[in-house]
Amino acid sequence: MSAPDRSRRVAVAPDVELAVGEWDGAGTPFVLLHGLASNARLWDGVASSLAAAGHRVLAADQRGHGQASKPDDGYDMATVTDDLHALVTALGLDRPVVVGQSWGANVVIEFAARFPGVASAVGCVDGGTIELQSRFADWDACAAALRPPPLVGSPLADIERMIRLGHDDWPESGIVGTLACFEVRDDGTVAPWLTLDRHLLVLRGLWEHRPFERLPQIQEPVLFIPTTRGSSEGALELLADGRVEAIDGDHDLHAQHPVRVAALLRTLVEDT
Repeated sequence: MSAPDRSRRVAVAPDVELAVGEWDGAGTPFVLLHGLASNARLWDGVASSLAAAGHRVLAADQRGHGQASKPDDGYDMATVTDDLHALVTALGLDRPVVVGQSWGANVVIEFAARFPGVASAVGCVDGGTIELQSRFADWDACAAALRPPPLVGSPLADIERMIRLGHDDWPESGIVGTLACFEVRDDGTVAPWLTLDRHLLVLRGLWEHRPFERLPQIQEPVLFIPTTRGSSEGALELLADGRVEAIDGDHDLHAQHPVRVAALLRTLVEDT
């Protein structure tokens, strides 16, 4: 089974709780963060593999996403990294490995820079070096290009068919995790848990982020796991301890190749 052993809600700020799935284990804890418009369940396959190797694993829905609280503000990098720090503190985690995918990878880079020594190592799955201001002329161009498709009101059956056709080499855990990005309404239609207005606030926070300015401040080991179409060019020379292990695949490598991603993440424990 890849589903969590248990789920809980953890208060990280006034009126803000993150939803956390937990897998039991006595080894070094891992904290896993999803990307923009995603949710914690896409980590199920990776988490179960890490747990099978003896690690305690926690995968969190970040604010605005999945089953977490959905405040109208607080989607900038400083606030979401404060959320992560509050989560680690509330759960009493001793130097966990913090891992993020896409936007979530930028979050863990910011976290490691702002809170030195709290994590033992950092993992970035196809993210961590996203600098949108180097790709778009201005915020309006970025928001227009990366605005999510209008999926509110789509039949669940159509969404599931689209996901399965587009990811026919994914394990079932990845399909189930992707479907968990949506609220299923009584009429059988869906709506993304992350609303459009909050999506744009998260995107604005990512637009404002400068990860390459943060990398020199990180002393913990950092592992980048990009797709072979992705790039961490220029990042390693800024880090005290960094390396890259690419995997050919989709942007959601953790959902597509959970066993391989988990095996690479375990080397962060072996190396520390």
